[in-house]
Amino acid sequence: MYGAELAEIYELIHRGRGKDYQREAAEVERQVRKHRPDAATLLDVACGTGAHLRCFDELFDEVAGLELSEPMARCARAALPHADVHVGDMRDFDLGRTYDVITCMFGSIGYLLTESALVEALRRFVRHLTPGGVLAVDPWWFPETYRDGYVAGGTVSVGERVLSRVSHSVREGAASRMNVHYLVADPESGVRHFHETHLIGLFSREQYESAFTAAGFGVDYLPVEPAGRGLFVGVRSAG
Repeated sequence: MYGAELAEIYELIHRGRGKDYQREAAEVERQVRKHRPDAATLLDVACGTGAHLRCFDELFDEVAGLELSEPMARCARAALPHADVHVGDMRDFDLGRTYDVITCMFGSIGYLLTESALVEALRRFVRHLTPGGVLAVDPWWFPETYRDGYVAGGTVSVGERVLSRVSHSVREGAASRMNVHYLVADPESGVRHFHETHLIGLFSREQYESAFTAAGFGVDYLPVEPAGRGLFVGVRSAG
């Protein structure tokens, strides 16, 4: 779970490392409108600090977010004060309304870890979609595309603050365990260190597609951006 300061620096680091939220959101919108040209409302599940949500806000009439971390949700609300950003778990949320589009970006679906949890979440998504509504999921890596032992890092400067992130990821059963270390330096506080661990499920394409079908979606896998992992696009029955 992200603390307030780590939530604040999270987006700065990923933007500094070259993550293009605008381009990713535009590609998702393009794929969504193939199925639902008139889509007007969107819910971004696991919206984090609202980086994608702000981009979607320029592409749809009304957007909202759902986020498990309260500090992350506060960042999203501050960035989009006109949008509803709810705190909740993607497996059991109930917002009492439906949307034309639901998105789940940045591999966040992988935090569910088991196929049963995946189906449970996708069924929640179905309940929150209008008939004919579209679900777009940016998955985590498939077992065959995951790079065991992968190391990544980067440093960015924002004003007088310098932010560094280094990560190491290893396979652990049917999941990947990623250890991430942050260094944050500024004139007032000196150098501070943060550490977090992420356990993210390595579902196969077939497991994703089976879960979509079990939840009541027709589904296509598209080997396109947003993040090099492709995109699952599911459509709820119009009935």
